[in-house]
Amino acid sequence: MCGIVIGMSSSTPTTPSRPSSTPLSSTPRSTLTRKKERASGDRADLHSVLDAGLLCHVAVVSGGSPVCVPTGYGRDGDTLYLHGSTGSGNVRAASSGVDICVTVTILDGIVYARSLNNHTFNYRCAMIHGRARTLTGDDERDHALHVISEHLAPGSWDYARRPSAKELAGVTVLALDLEEASVKLRDDDPGEQPEDVDRDDVWAGVIGVRTVFDPPTSAAYVPADVKAPPHVTTRTP
Repeated sequence: MCGIVIGMSSSTPTTPSRPSSTPLSSTPRSTLTRKKERASGDRADLHSVLDAGLLCHVAVVSGGSPVCVPTGYGRDGDTLYLHGSTGSGNVRAASSGVDICVTVTILDGIVYARSLNNHTFNYRCAMIHGRARTLTGDDERDHALHVISEHLAPGSWDYARRPSAKELAGVTVLALDLEEASVKLRDDDPGEQPEDVDRDDVWAGVIGVRTVFDPPTSAAYVPADVKAPPHVTTRTP
């Protein structure tokens, strides 16, 4: 289950309830046990978090020990696509039919309270459990790589050189159904104890955190007259 917290307070600000037009599954692994009011059961919120993020963390037991590997990803409908090197033991473990856990977390703010115990984050977090499926068919694998590429670097699939057969032979592509997932959200002021609310000598509030893209910088080997294409220069989060 998703879980992000600093401090240990049970004081909790109210988070607006969200509609559940397309409910997420409810399993022991995908049911929040703490701060349940921050859970969203709407599949649209799951899609929104995944589409807003760029980096996920894949947790798997590899070689008898747990590992958590950062990787790029892409989503198409209710399928999450992942890829990695065929030479990676972690990728081989994830593709072996064992349970894996994928998380995507977007930090939206640092929450300052009048008590250190109530400092926390504003965030959006998605967690998916399941067993990944290795894609072997050329069409399905190409589609997955297209989805991943367009999520991470929109416009590049039709601009840059496509992978060669030799390069593709070194890539494992995985598909993970979004069937068993949880979403946890916080977007609010600090939660304070009554005695702290009554104080007037300590500031409290939120510092927003957001992702921005700097202007592109050409690689040293690119001629000066080769400019960055529009899909690069107009990129926004």
